[in-house]
Amino acid sequence: MIKPDYPSVLLIYTGGTIGMIENPETGALEAFNFDQLQENVPELKRFNYRISSYQFNPPIDSSDMEPALWAKLVKIIQYNYDNFDGFVILHGTDTMAYTASALSFMLENLSKPVILTGSQLPIGVLRTDGKENLITSIEIAAAKHPDGTAVVPEVCIFFENHLLRGNRTTKINAENFNAFRSYNYPALATAGIHIKYEYDRIRKVDPNLPMHTHYVFDTNVIILTLFPGIQENIVRTVLNTPGLKAVVLKTYGSGNAPQKPWFIHLLAEATAKGIVIVNISQCQTGMVEMARYETGLHLLDAGVISGYDATVESVLTKLMFLLGHGLTPKEIRSEMNRSIAGEFTKPML
Repeated sequence: MIKPDYPSVLLIYTGGTIGMIENPETGALEAFNFDQLQENVPELKRFNYRISSYQFNPPIDSSDMEPALWAKLVKIIQYNYDNFDGFVILHGTDTMAYTASALSFMLENLSKPVILTGSQLPIGVLRTDGKENLITSIEIAAAKHPDGTAVVPEVCIFFENHLLRGNRTTKINAENFNAFRSYNYPALATAGIHIKYEYDRIRKVDPNLPMHTHYVFDTNVIILTLFPGIQENIVRTVLNTPGLKAVVLKTYGSGNAPQKPWFIHLLAEATAKGIVIVNISQCQTGMVEMARYETGLHLLDAGVISGYDATVESVLTKLMFLLGHGLTPKEIRSEMNRSIAGEFTKPML
């Protein structure tokens, strides 16, 4: 019998591979009803937890995730915040890192775990990775210190034995079970025989501060990836997109870009119009250092700001988040220079 003071976790199934089972007659993969979760994952009965579930109806393919659905997730968490110790979101892998990044900004003063997980194989398949991911995510979501505070009070992704900060994570593999990587920030925990938490890497929060939720986003942003031979008319067309407010500029190496006068002129022209341009590297590992080479200094002169070692997912969703709050370009540049949810590391001066 589960005692009232035992850990409680809310499972939120949005869609994705993890919630699929094979129809024995047709062989097709179909979403199953999470009201029957313990039938499909009988191991959950061994938890002495109160586990409840909420299911998106219909389930959403992660390719269709968008800010309105991020807001729905935040509303579900806010509504149930005082009733559960932690939350596990079952989500398709393709856009999981975008959702995790967005939620890290939307859930201000979060003091409970919000763990996103999924699988590469359906939970109804014999070799599925879904069961282990689900079971360990629930255990992490329920984990508390002796004083009753959450062990991991932040938005994370758990996949293939690693707990990663959500806004530091990107999907790197469509084939193997190790689908996610956090290149520029180490794992918060590793699951082996025991779950080994790296307490010094986990964000410290004040559990007495009330959680404050945000729902507004402005999606007038674009990602511009540089490549050798990129044409002036292409860059000009992108930067003159009607309604454009911000650009994620994916440059080379430590933040380098062509020195062609037309390119620098177009960037300076865009920033003068109030378009915020954030420089991130096409390299998975490392940091943008625009003062390191002359090619980067030209970008600084054009008004481009550094994205440091942030992922494209976190920079994009943070820009959408800040734009949605109606901040001025100057205010957005200031906020992009400040880590508000542990999304980047500034270099030591």
